[in-house]
Amino acid sequence: MIDWTHWHNEPYLIGGLIFLGWLYALATGPWRARFAPVGTPYPSAAACCFYGGLLCFYLAVGSPLDQIAERYLLSAHMLQHQLIIYPAAILFLRGLPDWLLHPICGHRHLRRPLGLLVHPLVGGTIYVGTISVWHAPALYDWALRSRPVHILEHFVFFGSALLFWWPLISRSRDLPPLRPAWRMLYLLGITLGMTPLFAFLAFSTDILYPTYEFAPRLTSLTPAADQLLGAAMMKLIGFAVSFGAFGVAFYEWYQNTENPSRHP
Repeated sequence: MIDWTHWHNEPYLIGGLIFLGWLYALATGPWRARFAPVGTPYPSAAACCFYGGLLCFYLAVGSPLDQIAERYLLSAHMLQHQLIIYPAAILFLRGLPDWLLHPICGHRHLRRPLGLLVHPLVGGTIYVGTISVWHAPALYDWALRSRPVHILEHFVFFGSALLFWWPLISRSRDLPPLRPAWRMLYLLGITLGMTPLFAFLAFSTDILYPTYEFAPRLTSLTPAADQLLGAAMMKLIGFAVSFGAFGVAFYEWYQNTENPSRHP
């Protein structure tokens, strides 16, 4: 049975997160003068977001939730993915101020390929395709049986989530976010693109992933009910977050419409 006190402390996980946090601390602290205009204060709010993103990522993959997700409940696995795709990715991006991104995003050899990668059509397609392909029964169950593949799955999800969120919340002046009206259309497109995957999980008459079909039951949920709950979590959490982002974009669009001088 599950050890509720077990937290992952593998060197590659803890070391990787500490290394990222250390680099960020150097770049925003002692090295800030190399990247930011003279007199730029320490970005306290951005730092809270960045470290919050790292914490959310660790809670998703390093807490006992990882054991439940890997061995017992599809719905727990869905929650794990939502933590990676939403708060972890969002906070990570919001923690990167423009002056920290500019040396990379504004580099003459990198700007064009990065711009193509974070283009809404490209990044959105990569995101929808990545999430959908990884939920194919054979690939998904392979990740549950192989720890290295499961780790790869999580990093691919996080990377694709960064591409998804970039056109919405980027702080880079070199690769800026979309204007409000386009953000609304983009979110609508992503929502429609994810609908077939939800339908596949929610309306399947079979248990799609054998690992969960034969797993010991931690709750009263049957494998079929757990699969339906997982599909509902994917759709409802995703819809709630997208609806919030849509509302922000709509408000900004309305403000620009009412006050045209606010928009260049």
